[in-house]
Amino acid sequence: MPSASIKKEIPCSKEDLIKMVLDIEKYPEFVPWCLNGKIYSKNDKGDKVEITADLKIGKSFFNETYKSFVIYEKSSDSIQVTNINGPLKHLENKWYFKEKGENSEVNFHVDFELKNKILNMLMIKSFDIGLKKIADAFEKRAVELFKSR
Repeated sequence: MPSASIKKEIPCSKEDLIKMVLDIEKYPEFVPWCLNGKIYSKNDKGDKVEITADLKIGKSFFNETYKSFVIYEKSSDSIQVTNINGPLKHLENKWYFKEKGENSEVNFHVDFELKNKILNMLMIKSFDIGLKKIADAFEKRAVELFKSR
């Protein structure tokens, strides 16, 4: 199973970053290979927000939609994503946010496996490059949206 972590320091508040990460329907505007994002439900339960959403991901012949369950834990400034159904056999994303002066530190961890063994092997080969592109896209988006404040 491909697994990796990335840590970045981004020049904006953790609240803005969290809001941006939870705005799943905007992902097609800036996330590489994301073709569509749809939120089906969003429940604020006080210390936690639960979201059910779809992401449609595509590149060359690979084009799939997967449903995920997102939990934002307000007390720990963390977001956890797991898959519900779709092409993924397993998905676990974890985001951790921390203020660092005027910046924020973001720790992102992803661990996944596709159901299709051939596609999974192809993904493993390009995983690090793809993850870096996605992390860079989130950073660029945050700077565009929030740096000028």
